[in-house]
Amino acid sequence: MNPATSTTPKHDIANPALAAEGKKRIEWAERNMPVLAQIRERFEKEKPFTGIRFSACMHVTTETANLMRTLKAGGAELALCASNPLSTQDDTAAALVHEYGISVFARNGVDRDGYYSHINASLDIAPHQVFDDGCDLVNTLHTTRKELLPNITGGCEETTTGVIRLQQMAKDGALTFPMIAVNDTDTKHMFDNRYGTGQSTIDAIFRATNQLIGGKVFVVAGFGYCGKGVAERARGMGADVIITEIDPTKALDAMMQGYRVMPMLDAAKVGDIFITVTGNRTVLSSEHFSVMKDGSILANAGHFDIEIDVAWLEKNAKKNSRIRHQTDEYVLSNGRRLLLIAEGRLVNLGAAEGHPAVVMDMSFADQALTAEWLVKAAATLSPGVHNVPTAIDKEVARLKLKSMGATIDTLTGIQDEYLNSWKHGS
Repeated sequence: MNPATSTTPKHDIANPALAAEGKKRIEWAERNMPVLAQIRERFEKEKPFTGIRFSACMHVTTETANLMRTLKAGGAELALCASNPLSTQDDTAAALVHEYGISVFARNGVDRDGYYSHINASLDIAPHQVFDDGCDLVNTLHTTRKELLPNITGGCEETTTGVIRLQQMAKDGALTFPMIAVNDTDTKHMFDNRYGTGQSTIDAIFRATNQLIGGKVFVVAGFGYCGKGVAERARGMGADVIITEIDPTKALDAMMQGYRVMPMLDAAKVGDIFITVTGNRTVLSSEHFSVMKDGSILANAGHFDIEIDVAWLEKNAKKNSRIRHQTDEYVLSNGRRLLLIAEGRLVNLGAAEGHPAVVMDMSFADQALTAEWLVKAAATLSPGVHNVPTAIDKEVARLKLKSMGATIDTLTGIQDEYLNSWKHGS
């Protein structure tokens, strides 16, 4: 870990010399994050986080940097680590430390031991609140850093996978403090999960393979909000899209939108490009690999690198590393070649830059306002997973509309009275 000077916070980053370049890119992202900018301006005046310490395990990107700046403007003490080794932008990490005075523990490509050492370093500030992206930080608190639990008043989780893990912790009675499912707000589902994942996943495939999407059979595993976004963008590019699902309601929804629906084993025989977006493990495994076409492209847009059985490929196929940007080729015993993007990790951040800043503006505005609310509300919440108050979600949408120059109608007195009374007949 790099030692801190009297003016530099504790940190472990790759290259301090990248700070100036990182600052330019953070400021570029800020131009497209008007909602967060409005919140930061208010926070600077009101200082709602004075005396509050935050530990955050998130993708260390320019967009996250602007969330950290917003929390610091509100008076918070911060320590940030990376939620994915491949998504860390080393110049952003350097700028946060040396331009903005925020403690960061993140290096691109760090191994598993380094990843968890960074999580532990971020927790060393004994946080009051946590921000998590996948539940690894919360899991660490409840396993190897239990001594810190009495300090924690609550936190926010921003991913589908993380919320699923938290719900299981709560079900087992293991979660000791309230966590707010920021992932489940309408504004995040709409912008981040659907529009963001859809665009950035396709962007990653372009960068990694330079393949034409039009005319390809494009298989999407999972038809949640993220899966819908990926499917919509692939179809818009001219692909023949197949959906695989385990949920009959979601499968029916996909069929009614005109997609083909079938089991993955059937889709594996005809697909050209495969994207997993489920939050579960071994969605693509040996039985699927063995029947795939030569040259099939495999990528994961779910949070963790377990949706594609990379371990089986490593053990049973010949690997030709990095034949293109973030693309490894695996040659099976039958001679067919499978192309794996970003090591099976989150592809839109592993092989591209993640969601556009204008998308993350909404998600991080939800995070910032929820953290502010949680400072006061935490004492009234039981341990478990809670929803973001509807008023916060609506406020973020209102601020977004304002930034886009749009206005909407308001209820008249008669309309409001009608909606809030049961006495009116038909």
